[in-house]
Amino acid sequence: MSETNPLSGRRLYFVGIGGAGLSAYANIAKAWGAEVRGWDARETIFMDALEEIEVDIGAEPVAPPGFEAVVSTAHARLVEGRSRADFLAELVGGRRSIVVGGAHGKTTTAAMIAFALRELGDDPAWILGGVVPQLGGNAGTGAGWLVVEGDESDRSIELLEPEIGVVTNVELDHHATFASEAELREFFERWLARVPRIVRGWELDPASLALRIPGEHNRRNASAALAAVGLAGVDREPAERAISRFEGVSRRFELVGERNGVRVYDDYGHNPTEIAATLATARDEADRNLIAVYQPHVFERTRQLAFELGQSLGLADAAVVTDVIGGRDEPKEGVSGRSVLLNVPAGLRRGWAPTLEDAASLAVDWARPGDVVVTFGVGEPWKIARAIVAGLPQ
Repeated sequence: MSETNPLSGRRLYFVGIGGAGLSAYANIAKAWGAEVRGWDARETIFMDALEEIEVDIGAEPVAPPGFEAVVSTAHARLVEGRSRADFLAELVGGRRSIVVGGAHGKTTTAAMIAFALRELGDDPAWILGGVVPQLGGNAGTGAGWLVVEGDESDRSIELLEPEIGVVTNVELDHHATFASEAELREFFERWLARVPRIVRGWELDPASLALRIPGEHNRRNASAALAAVGLAGVDREPAERAISRFEGVSRRFELVGERNGVRVYDDYGHNPTEIAATLATARDEADRNLIAVYQPHVFERTRQLAFELGQSLGLADAAVVTDVIGGRDEPKEGVSGRSVLLNVPAGLRRGWAPTLEDAASLAVDWARPGDVVVTFGVGEPWKIARAIVAGLPQ
């Protein structure tokens, strides 16, 4: 093992390699010297970021002889192997690390930190839950700080032992894991108590500098990022200049295309707070109507937050909802995308579209020049956004 190739000699098979996190783990493992292959059930947008890695699609995952399986939470029942959380803990434990957690904004905040460090000459490594065009992907392999996005959905952030820990905010989003927001807050505080230097995002004022990405929520993300890079030894003024040049993460209010006077954005937002924040930003972009298209993710979240999700979509002028995309939990009787649609406020134009194809077709039918369409969700709403752009008249 060498300092530049700490995984040299390892053969790793990533089960769920098309996910936001595992695709980044696979890229950094390959860059750090491991032989890497992977599996996923279907094509995903994150496969575009994989660096010449052989991927098996569909059927059942089977690790090749001699390969160590690293398994995502969503596929833990399919194959024996090491959890992705345990693998990430190994990576974090081997470097000076900054870990970012929280209910909202952790990908953008972590990306801002990595971008600022790189711009200012630190040569960081990073593992992010989203693709950052300015960074060239979702994983980087420099020799400086390692910047990592942690995950509370399965409590795995508690396994990570960084030098600097950031929690952007606390809001109950994973109802199958935590019984209350009080339990979640206590969980984060227990983790932070073991971290030498910490940032609590809710204690900070929003950054006042001009940003290239819109929204009050991004000024809060920038404030947490500035605090973190300050703890890493970066002076405030150059850090502000660097973060002011940051252009965002893919699938965070990302303009997918414009056709016939209709602008189509795609966004990772999947809970009420995130949807509301993005729609408030999108409202300023719309000359006419604002159309929201939402694919619910996780049955338990949909069951618990159907009312709040419907109300947040009510910030648009029209809402289209698909059925729930599962994977993390089992279907629940009586829980579907209709649960959300029924809670969209009366008076809005509402559309039920069970499949991605139905949603794209309905949005194309509704959209008129001057409208803005925003697709939301964790799973495959990016496919809806691309289909809408392709389907709009010239």
